[in-house]
Amino acid sequence: MRPFEEIFAIAAERKGGADALEAMLGKPETAQALKQVGDDRYLAQATKCIFQAGFNWKVVESMWPGFEAAFEGFDVRRCAMLHDEDFDRLVADTRIVRHGAKIQSVQQNAAFMLSLAQEGGGAAAVIADWPSTDYIGLLDMLKKSGSRLGGNTGQYFLRFMGKDSFILSRDVVARLIAEGVVDKTPTSKKAMADVQSAFNAWADQSGRSLTEISRVLAMSL
Repeated sequence: MRPFEEIFAIAAERKGGADALEAMLGKPETAQALKQVGDDRYLAQATKCIFQAGFNWKVVESMWPGFEAAFEGFDVRRCAMLHDEDFDRLVADTRIVRHGAKIQSVQQNAAFMLSLAQEGGGAAAVIADWPSTDYIGLLDMLKKSGSRLGGNTGQYFLRFMGKDSFILSRDVVARLIAEGVVDKTPTSKKAMADVQSAFNAWADQSGRSLTEISRVLAMSL
């Protein structure tokens, strides 16, 4: 596994120099900023990522005002109490993508976020305070306790909310394979632990966030 500075140099050469590369690297939000976002926005972003998974992202984006209206602003308590009549109405609502299982995930994830509120102050607080050195633990929690938040869906959800994160995109995985961290797309607990260990090592070397490192890896291919 190469030192991070060598991978950065590879990416910089591909992107027109170090300054040009730096301009492309987003930074995560601070924990304080993440905590200031209402849980309704966490539910909304999770829902958007779920509906975009395996579907045309632009279509979901163009329909998003309709989603906000149909789910009444993603009020967590209101969405957690959706019942059969609500589901029947939503499945027939042309303002949204009418995918029954994904519509049900809104209610399930609202209930999940209410449980986080009881245990740790809400989705915002739990996500904000989760250590970056155990990012895979956060992903695992979303997969097990949330609905349809496994895999890249959970990763994109956290990235779009501003949480310090890596996304195991095709290019990031290709770089991880090239560095000998994994030999294929990581899915097992051991492989994910190896990925976390590599990111932690690169973070220690560079002082950079998971978000920045992930972006560098993606642009090094």
